[in-house]
Amino acid sequence: MLAATLTLSAFAMYAAVITLVPLFLERGYTTTQAAWALGLGGAGQTLGRTLYATLARHTGTITRTATLVGLGGLTTAALAFTPSPYALLVVLSVLAGIVRGNLTLLQATAVTDRWGTAHYGRLSGLLGAPAHAAAALAPFAGALLAAPLGGYAPLFALLSAIATAGAITAFATTPRPPRRSP
Repeated sequence: MLAATLTLSAFAMYAAVITLVPLFLERGYTTTQAAWALGLGGAGQTLGRTLYATLARHTGTITRTATLVGLGGLTTAALAFTPSPYALLVVLSVLAGIVRGNLTLLQATAVTDRWGTAHYGRLSGLLGAPAHAAAALAPFAGALLAAPLGGYAPLFALLSAIATAGAITAFATTPRPPRRSP
């Protein structure tokens, strides 16, 4: 379930970040304006990473996972349904970046938060493989889906729904205790 959560989140977030510029262009903003929004969103990622330790101290593993993946869906929805003003869109891009920065560290700590450091490499590889595959395919899939969906705003709405599905699956990511032999 954790792999499903992180895979849905990765697909939605990477497709959104790659298609942010076309979303802005579709709404009539210039390439320069779109680039600034994307760049400031990247700066938001750095800020988000600085906030993760505090978030981790004040939240449990499941709550943190569901909240961050859900916030990824919320910021993506906000970008889908907010066509203007430009300043608000830039703020939303920065907020989405803050969430993405936290999601990066969430995935990095998912194994140790649940199972400790034993077998970290193997477990991280198994957990991360589907999420990394989804992240790699997301830019292509996002661009491919935009036209049949009617544009980039509907694509962002779909990506928001995908991230929300990931947030829901996060509630089932509690590891089961090891089974005892009779």
